[in-house]
Amino acid sequence: MSSVNKSGTYKFGDRPVRRLGYGAMQLAGKGVFGPPKDHDAAIAVLREAVAQGVNHIDTSDYYGPYVTNKLIREALSPYPDDLTIVTKIGARRGEDASWLPAFTADELEQAVHDNLRNLGLEVMDVVNLRIMFGVHGPAEGSIEAQVTKLAKLQRKGLVRHIGLSNVTRAQIAEGRKICDIVCVQNQYNLAHRNDDALIDQLARDGIAYVPFFPLGGFSPLQSSTLSDVAERLGATPMQVALAWLLQRSPNILLIPGTSSVAHLRENLAAAELELSADVLNELDGVAKAA
Repeated sequence: MSSVNKSGTYKFGDRPVRRLGYGAMQLAGKGVFGPPKDHDAAIAVLREAVAQGVNHIDTSDYYGPYVTNKLIREALSPYPDDLTIVTKIGARRGEDASWLPAFTADELEQAVHDNLRNLGLEVMDVVNLRIMFGVHGPAEGSIEAQVTKLAKLQRKGLVRHIGLSNVTRAQIAEGRKICDIVCVQNQYNLAHRNDDALIDQLARDGIAYVPFFPLGGFSPLQSSTLSDVAERLGATPMQVALAWLLQRSPNILLIPGTSSVAHLRENLAAAELELSADVLNELDGVAKAA
């Protein structure tokens, strides 16, 4: 059995996926801008992910921009029937590689059509609306107009399911009044646990939670506790961090990214790790110390 299969499954609406997926962001160039350093290596990573049993790939047309979606199409089209591709809209890239809001109704519709074209799809499985009100994380503000627009695109048959990214609890509640929300994608890891209560609430409601930056993101998490646990278990810190997330709640889906086949296999092997109650208690101390 593949390691990925041992992670279990969860659903985006009617789309069952294995809980250990793959995030394509790192396939673009430095700063998620421009083409990959090694095109053939990027293609190899995508094909290996699917060969290993991954059936949930997270991407966005503003990675590159357009780079990762075109790589996914080149590597994997025609797509396996069970593959769920999840994209994000709500942002665009400036010529200087900056990240800018792209939040008007016309921009959101254009983004959906761009994703469909570059991926070679007729309908997107899941589209996450990325909220760009805050620079360093979720910030309050109404998202009614944007979710309403996305719901209209869903009714047109361009989008199967809708998710939200970088959002507050109030924004999730607002979105759920307009349409079904199948997933929430926020920053969450061993040290950054602001969403603990939210994860539990979403689990009760059958909504997936997809954490990004499982090891701290652009400022890597430095934790002697995590390093010590990993050394004792004969694992890497990333494997332990991913295993902790898998055991944290059954509705958590993981999308670790890498541009290396060897690192991909290492990440997927995290599904093999079983963390004891004592180890989980020890790791819970990382957030308290942060």
